[in-house]
Amino acid sequence: MRIASLLPSATEIVCALGAQSELVGVSHECDFPEGLTGLPVLTRPRLRPARSSREIDAAVRDVLRDALAVYDIDLDALREARPDVIVTQDLCDVCAVSFDDVRAAVARLARRDVRIINLRPTRLDDIWADIRRVAEGIGRAAGGEALVERLRARVAAVAARAAAAPGRPRVLAVEWIEPVMIGGTWMPELITLAGGEPLVTRPGEHAPTLSPAALAALDPDVVMIKPCGFTLERTLDELDLLPRVLPWATYRAVAQGRVYIADGNAFFNRPGPRIVESLEILAACAHPALFADARRAHARSVARIDAELRRHAFDDG
Repeated sequence: MRIASLLPSATEIVCALGAQSELVGVSHECDFPEGLTGLPVLTRPRLRPARSSREIDAAVRDVLRDALAVYDIDLDALREARPDVIVTQDLCDVCAVSFDDVRAAVARLARRDVRIINLRPTRLDDIWADIRRVAEGIGRAAGGEALVERLRARVAAVAARAAAAPGRPRVLAVEWIEPVMIGGTWMPELITLAGGEPLVTRPGEHAPTLSPAALAALDPDVVMIKPCGFTLERTLDELDLLPRVLPWATYRAVAQGRVYIADGNAFFNRPGPRIVESLEILAACAHPALFADARRAHARSVARIDAELRRHAFDDG
């Protein structure tokens, strides 16, 4: 089996199924697990590098308004890779190459034997279904079922532990900094499973952009900032923006030192196996004392920010 993956979460699924050696090409954003270096890169961004989240947002909106693609497929590299299976998605044109572009590229290959596996997760159950879909498509159906059962067991263990917490803090999950977008799709489910109460969005909804007035009407107990595609350090570069884009002086979470910045590139925004680790991080933010082990395990991926924008280690409480 020759597998081409055009998005990071699909690459992680393929590798978790034990088929990493069958990958013949990946996207330019595929960076996990280790061992992908040297594989042909099949996609490239069309946007010029932008420095701030505001500039990135504006550039993406400009491209989409002109009905252009955010990413291109390297047709020559795809042809040379000779895939039997291509894994892609049609959930978000900002996250990966568009599904229409993938179909057009396969048509230009003039091969009728290439199978396209299309992923479109909006809920946790969709993620499990996509893992099964990929597993079946690459001839590893039994392995897919076993992987899903392991992941669901870990989710259940976190949920059972969080259910014993004395309260349910209100959690605001920030998907983008400027403008402020609130995490949707599977994020409300993760927050609920982690023993919290999600603010603004319901399961399956896309990320809305909130006005300053709408943000001011909220008073979260916990704020989780995890911009899509941003590593922890990349988000910390925009730390000074937070008092301007959020009601910093009035939020209970800020006053109590319960603002967290997490690696939104590795976690939360990748609908693959590490979604369970995302749940563990959320549980550790919602209930620090109850999930001290998770704070230690994910200390490198999360930072706690106080009212003066000072950074604290995640595992110091």
